[in-house]
Amino acid sequence: MTLIAVRCPHCQSEQIVKGGKTARGTQRYLCQNTRCAKGSFLLDSCNRGCLPEVKHTIIDMRLNASGVRDTARLLPICPTTVLRELKKKAAVLESVNTALLRPLNPTEVPWDLDRAGEAELDEMWSFVGNKSDPHWLWHAIGAP
Repeated sequence: MTLIAVRCPHCQSEQIVKGGKTARGTQRYLCQNTRCAKGSFLLDSCNRGCLPEVKHTIIDMRLNASGVRDTARLLPICPTTVLRELKKKAAVLESVNTALLRPLNPTEVPWDLDRAGEAELDEMWSFVGNKSDPHWLWHAIGAP
């Protein structure tokens, strides 16, 4: 007989007992640790979006400017799962430059205008809440 050590994917506890089976016949496990946030889990989850490491990767990819569809395609999960996880974490996530931008007064920010011989221009648009109100971002990279 071979024993496989089962750990809770949420709290890494080894206090695990069998907890019945799912409708598909997959074994469900229960974490006996009182400090565990979830309590039950599947050892081989068929829903990858429920795995803690996938949830962490969703947040990491978003902070590195990956889009919802890119994230869903790379992690083989549904875009709805990505959006749901981002909405759950929205309260604790901040823009990277928020602390830097708040104290700035736009009239006091120094800027310099130079004429470039060649430049590469790109645009991107997105919306917040309503597609009829798009926000455009333009950026140019000039050669000296």
